[in-house]
Amino acid sequence: MTDVLRQHGAIFLGSRLKRLGERLQAGATKVINEAGLPVQPPQIPLLAALEEGALTIGQLSQAVGISQPGITRAIGQLLELGLVQAQQGDDQRQRAVSLSEAGKSVLARAKSYVLPRVGGAVETLLGDGAEAFFAQLADLEAALEATPLEVLAGRLDRDVLTIREYSNELADAFHDINAEWIGDMFTLEETDKEVLRHPRKNIIDAGGDILFVEARGLGIVGTCALQKTGEHSFELTKMGVRREARGLKAGEFLLAAVIERAAKLAADPLYLLSNAKCAAAIHLYEKLGFQHDAEIMAQYGARYARCNVAMRYRPTN
Repeated sequence: MTDVLRQHGAIFLGSRLKRLGERLQAGATKVINEAGLPVQPPQIPLLAALEEGALTIGQLSQAVGISQPGITRAIGQLLELGLVQAQQGDDQRQRAVSLSEAGKSVLARAKSYVLPRVGGAVETLLGDGAEAFFAQLADLEAALEATPLEVLAGRLDRDVLTIREYSNELADAFHDINAEWIGDMFTLEETDKEVLRHPRKNIIDAGGDILFVEARGLGIVGTCALQKTGEHSFELTKMGVRREARGLKAGEFLLAAVIERAAKLAADPLYLLSNAKCAAAIHLYEKLGFQHDAEIMAQYGARYARCNVAMRYRPTN
């Protein structure tokens, strides 16, 4: 079986580190059990943190880098085991926690029989790369503390979608994306089939243009054409987005790029023909500046049997 976590590298790093941690802790648990200690691996760092004296929940959270709710749960377990003692203050978050005599004994035994064996085993696993590994781990922790992962991910949102120009290699994508949505909602008409089968001849070579939107990790997910229908007139047509990409706002991203391209082509009018069944698409057209237009319907609407909506682009500025 393919190791999915290893195959995808950085994408599943958190899951891979968690898996690695679980394997290490499983081994450490066996060493702890062999030593006859009544604790689990995650509890020993808390005992070690309390060796120098009492600490509050907040201080313990800072010392081991675990959230305060997590520390509170762990301390509750250690209280039940009798390994720590707590002095309740006015604010529960400020209660002081210290080692009990039993806790000091367990920590001493852990330092003699557990920590050297576990530490030595890890150093053996890492070999000559131990120093570099821990340095990189420290750098990663510091970087995450300075800038959380969700913030970094948010900064990359702008790179998720990319506009691609038409090429003969993308002709099949133009056909398939449009055949998918038209076939779902209507019947492919002869005028559809002709354009989809020969996009270069019917659109590009005739003075129009075709753009595509690519989504990172998904490939080409959408397309839209500008078909020249007169000396200056262009029809925005054959716009579709694959099902798996809906929700990424790929359609809006693509439509904005096509409108910009139409402006460079001095399109006048820039119009589209649609059907009321395409309510989501019509809403998007309206959002980006298209208005329903009876004159466009009268002049161009007979081109498609399914056409009962005609719109013209009227920029607001």
